[in-house]
Amino acid sequence: MTLDDYRQSYLKDIQGTGPLAGKRIVLAITGSIAAVECPRLARELMRLGADVHVCMSRAARRIITDEAMCWATGNPVVTRLTGWVEHLYLAGEWKGTADLVLIAPATANTIGKMAHGIDDTVVTTLATTAIGGGRPVVVAPGMHAVMARHPAFAENLQRLRAWGVVVVAPHVAEGKAKMAAVSDIIAAVVDTLTKSDPHASPSHAAGRRDLTGQHVLITAGPTVEYIDPVRVLTNQSSGKMGVALATAALQQGADVTMVYGPGTAAPPPGAHVVRVTTTAEMERATLEAIERDRPSLCILAAAPCDFGPARTADHKIATRNGSWSLELAPTPKILASVRAATRATVVAFKAETVDDDDALVRIARQSMEESGADFTVANHVGGGRGFLVDDNEVYVLSREGRQIHVPRASKQIVAEQILDTVLCSSREQSEA
Repeated sequence: MTLDDYRQSYLKDIQGTGPLAGKRIVLAITGSIAAVECPRLARELMRLGADVHVCMSRAARRIITDEAMCWATGNPVVTRLTGWVEHLYLAGEWKGTADLVLIAPATANTIGKMAHGIDDTVVTTLATTAIGGGRPVVVAPGMHAVMARHPAFAENLQRLRAWGVVVVAPHVAEGKAKMAAVSDIIAAVVDTLTKSDPHASPSHAAGRRDLTGQHVLITAGPTVEYIDPVRVLTNQSSGKMGVALATAALQQGADVTMVYGPGTAAPPPGAHVVRVTTTAEMERATLEAIERDRPSLCILAAAPCDFGPARTADHKIATRNGSWSLELAPTPKILASVRAATRATVVAFKAETVDDDDALVRIARQSMEESGADFTVANHVGGGRGFLVDDNEVYVLSREGRQIHVPRASKQIVAEQILDTVLCSSREQSEA
C-alpha cells in the first residue's frame, strides 16, 4: 500500500459526495483558542466532499498541533514557506489550486494584516495570494470582545468585504467575540462556492456582493413601555433575528444601520447601531435614519410593543392598597410611518401564535396588503419558537403573490435565505 492509498483508505474514508465534492479547500488557522475547533471543522468539510488542505501560523501551532490537522485531513500541513512556494501551490493561478480559502479562526492581527496587504506569516501570505488571484476567501473571526470593538477592526472588515471576502460574524458572549459555530462556517463555505459557480442557478450566480454601495436599515429587538419608573411592558424578543439579518447584509457588502431596542444579542461589528428603548424612540430613530442614509432596503425585524400605558406615573405605584387597573393606548405604527416616508423596498415581519401554517400565511398576507410592505416574513412564536431561541422557520411573502418557505435552521442561515429571496425577487421585478 502506498502512502496515498493509506491516506485515501484510512484518513479520508469519511470523505462524502455532498455539495463540496470535487472542491479543494485550504483551511488557514491562526492563533486564536478557537483553533481547537479546526479538526472538527475540517472533518465536517470532508463529510460534504471537500479535499481539505491546512496551513497554520506559528501562533496557531502553540494551540493545536500540525500532526492533529494532518490526521484530520489526510494531507500534509504547511507551517512555513520554502522554495516550493507553498502559497502559490495552494492558492495561485494554476489548474488544481484551491477553490476556496477559509481562514478560521481569524485573529484581529491577521484581519488587520489582510486588510493592508501585509504578508509576514504563512497565513497572511496565503491570503494575499488568494485575494490577488481572485480566489473566494471566507474568514471567521475569533477574539476578545474588546478587540472586536476597536474601530480599526470594523474598518478592516469593511475593507475586506469590499474586496469580496465573506465574513462569518463572530458570536459575542462572555466577553468574547467567539468564532461562529462550525455549522454556520460550513454554510458560508457552501453558499460562497455555490454562488461563485458559473453553472449555478441564476439567483446563485449573482454572487455575494448584491448590496455593495447600498445602505440597509434594520430594526431589531423589543421595545419597552414604562408603567412607572421601575415597571414596564415589553416582550421576549432577543434581537437575534435582526442581528442575523444585519450580519447577512454586511456580508453582501451593504452599509448597515441598526435601530436596536433592548435586545440581548450583540450587534455585528461593522454595523452602525442606534440604541432605543420605547416604540416612539424606535419610530423617531428609524425615520431619522431614512432621512439621513436614504436606504434602498428597510427590514423591520423588531418586535415593538403595540400598546403602552395611556399614562405613565412619575413615581413608583404603590401596591399595598391591593389591585389596580391599567389603561392601555396604541403605540406608533412604525411600519406605516416607514412606508409613508420612503420608496425603498420594505420588508415587514409578522409573528403569530396560530396553530397552523395556512392561518399564519393568511394573516401575514392580509397584514401586508393593509400595510403596503413589499415583503412580509411570517413566523410562529411561543412554545419554543421564534423568541428566545437560536433557530427559526419562516415564510417569505411578496406583494406579487409569491411564497417561499424557509425550513427551520439557525437564524443566521434563515436570515441569508430571507435576504437572498428579497434581492432575487426585487432584481427580477426591475428586469421585467
